[in-house]
Amino acid sequence: MVTAVCFIISVALLIVGFLLPPMGVIDGSVLTAVGELLLFPVVIYGFRAIELGLEVKIQKGDTSVEIHKEDTPQQLNEIEPNHDL
Repeated sequence: MVTAVCFIISVALLIVGFLLPPMGVIDGSVLTAVGELLLFPVVIYGFRAIELGLEVKIQKGDTSVEIHKEDTPQQLNEIEPNHDL
């Protein structure tokens, strides 16, 4: 339920952002803060993958996150979010 609400709000803000003209300049600190906030779901996803015994590789230069899924389909379904909650 929470992920659905966040998704709807994100899409709505994205659409409104394209429709409205720019009202000023976005400061670099705002862009940095948004980048850090977007990093949290990736980190949580990575921790969950490690808990399930999957191999996780994180690289800083040109930012790359790899999760190797070499396990059973049941374990792979456990790592993906359940949108039916």
